[in-house]
Amino acid sequence: MFFREKILSNGNKLFIREAAGIDASDLLKYLERISGETDFLTFGPGEFRMTEDEERFYLDKCLQAENCLYLLALVDNEICGTLSFEAGIRPRNRHTGEFGVTVLEKYWGNGIATVLIRALIEWAENGGIIKKINLRVRTDNRRAVLLYEKLGFIIEGKIIKELMINQKYYDHYWMGLELSD
Repeated sequence: MFFREKILSNGNKLFIREAAGIDASDLLKYLERISGETDFLTFGPGEFRMTEDEERFYLDKCLQAENCLYLLALVDNEICGTLSFEAGIRPRNRHTGEFGVTVLEKYWGNGIATVLIRALIEWAENGGIIKKINLRVRTDNRRAVLLYEKLGFIIEGKIIKELMINQKYYDHYWMGLELSD
């Protein structure tokens, strides 16, 4: 089980741990909350339509897989951030996957996303399976793009009209980080 502890710049103690099925209810409440805090996600309020049983099954399945990781960031037992990573299931693509990271708005600017992504990279390097980590990020999310670049990710391409929010299209960058063999 992956676990880390860190003191944030604001003095709060941050705990990073793997999510499990028992977290399903709290995680779904968290996802609904963040869906209303930013338009940079792939879902908005009411659009994450997974039941508690489906979420529990997914989290437990991820916990058992060698190339899947779902991390929770907690401050005072409150979920304040998440990172989900899932790689392919077939031999040809099990070494590469995509992640998404979220942080509650009240915790923005405290380095939580950085801690989560570094934890993913460490997990991948130590696991010996993952050789490539990918992500998609809106091209207008400069803060996120700069963070990913700071952590070694490079822009590998651009996806046109990836999202439509309020009748406006948004492009994404496809970014990747190659790990050493």
